[in-house]
Amino acid sequence: MRPGRRDELIELFDGHLVEPQEAAGMTVLGQFRDLDDPDKFVWMRGFADMGARGEALRAFYYGPVWKAHRERANATMLDSSDARLLRPLRPVRPAPRPPAGAPQPDTPVYAFLWSFGDRLAEAERTMLDEVVPLYGPDALALATLEADNDFPALPVRTGDGHVVVIVHGEAGFAPGEVGLPEGVPEPQVLRLAPTGRSRLR
Repeated sequence: MRPGRRDELIELFDGHLVEPQEAAGMTVLGQFRDLDDPDKFVWMRGFADMGARGEALRAFYYGPVWKAHRERANATMLDSSDARLLRPLRPVRPAPRPPAGAPQPDTPVYAFLWSFGDRLAEAERTMLDEVVPLYGPDALALATLEADNDFPALPVRTGDGHVVVIVHGEAGFAPGEVGLPEGVPEPQVLRLAPTGRSRLR
């Protein structure tokens, strides 16, 4: 983000871009302020599959709503290339969308990221069987999806081999409070504050 302009983007995103993206065929799952970086906006959206992703992104980014708001949105950003393709390791059950004007929750969300690179395939079973359950039954668990980016106008990162676990702060799984099995590295931790319209909260 350009310094000091995150809230401007969030106001635009939550006020004008959520429903049009979902009408195009995607699910906007979460929008967050990074509590440790005042100029970072983190968000997640989901698709039924890669084919649906390409269709939905083309429908939205080549459509009238983005055309009307893209200059204002792009003016708030320095870089939008830190994006990842992820797949669920557990079923994802999105919560209802809060209405416009809903207050921001008081409790943060924690995202734990492990990077295994080209060792993801061998690490994934251990993570799913031994690590993800440590974060409780409601934890959202995701892993890198190795697939061709069928919408190259939006670059995605490759080669990270990530496993990501996302938990509600009130669940009690704050950073450093989960004892990991031997051989599992400490994760990168993002402390995220959901916006008023984020499903994930």
